[in-house]
Amino acid sequence: MVTRKTRAAAAPQLELGWQAPAGLLCGVDEAGRGPLAGPVYAAAVVLDAARPIEGLADSKVLTARRREALFDLIRERALGWHIAQASVEEIDRLNILHATMLAMQRAVQGLAAGGVTPDLVQVDGNRCPQVPFPVEAVVKGDAKVQAISAASILAKVARDRELLALHAEFPQYGFDVHAGYPTPQHLAALARHGATAHHRRSFAPVRKALEAGAGAA
Repeated sequence: MVTRKTRAAAAPQLELGWQAPAGLLCGVDEAGRGPLAGPVYAAAVVLDAARPIEGLADSKVLTARRREALFDLIRERALGWHIAQASVEEIDRLNILHATMLAMQRAVQGLAAGGVTPDLVQVDGNRCPQVPFPVEAVVKGDAKVQAISAASILAKVARDRELLALHAEFPQYGFDVHAGYPTPQHLAALARHGATAHHRRSFAPVRKALEAGAGAA
């Protein structure tokens, strides 16, 4: 998708007593592993120490309004950022774990293609995508590392916006409320209306609805 590049600067100081590595730190996180519909998103962000952003945190603990405000600030102030995705077809073909790694890989590659070369990539969680840079996993990194927090916000807002667009096309599923997650409302809609082309057929609830013979929307 889009990458933004500004001037080079040292990596920002990290939260919770973490010591910033030398050079440029790229934070990476994903959004949308658990839902039954829509792509999985990932973002890569290199922050600018000269343009700090207050209030960065794990996107899940922020309100939607705050995430939207931070989404704009991150894109304005970061040294570089890139948002990528893996499609529903790729999720079904590869499985969700490998599709998530693919989205993360694309996010880092997009950042580098825009002219920002990280010295270290830190990824939320306990697994790392294959990238041509030093990379390490940070468990609960979205609450510990500001660059990962920023990436989690970009990925979640981008994905939420896509699900709102899906809601406009398929209002009967309630994507504006559950963003594709397997809520009782979503499961009931699947049983009633069947699966759309945007549902993940490799996920058990979607497969069950298809096997039950519900018509496709």
